[in-house]
Amino acid sequence: MNIALMSHDRKKELMVQFCIAYCGILSKHTVCATNTTGKLVAEATGLPVYLFLSHEHGGSQQIGARIAYNEIDMVLFFSDPQSSELDADLSYITRLCDQYNIPYATNVGTAEMLIHGLERGDLDWREILNPKTKPFTV
Repeated sequence: MNIALMSHDRKKELMVQFCIAYCGILSKHTVCATNTTGKLVAEATGLPVYLFLSHEHGGSQQIGARIAYNEIDMVLFFSDPQSSELDADLSYITRLCDQYNIPYATNVGTAEMLIHGLERGDLDWREILNPKTKPFTV
């Protein structure tokens, strides 16, 4: 499965800690992320992370396009409710995940539920209902 990671600035360290904790599960899947978040995760975990542009340069739109083309199976976007920094990006990704039935977490509690479900095979329905037309390349 292809997992996209995004986070507001004040949640980047939480994303890194989450990825360290679940590195074993994430290593069995393809991970992509916006630039800064992805670099931090890759450095901390050693996971290969496909890097999109930073959010300022269109990284959210790149991930959004991958969602629309059925190339993303899960999105973890740790948002900071105190920040309006990326409200437009958060709203954009939320709408796309809702439209294309992509499991989506905006906080660590929901992300843990999704990651454990991923490990158990609860998300295998994505492959049945939405077979990939081409593999996601890293």
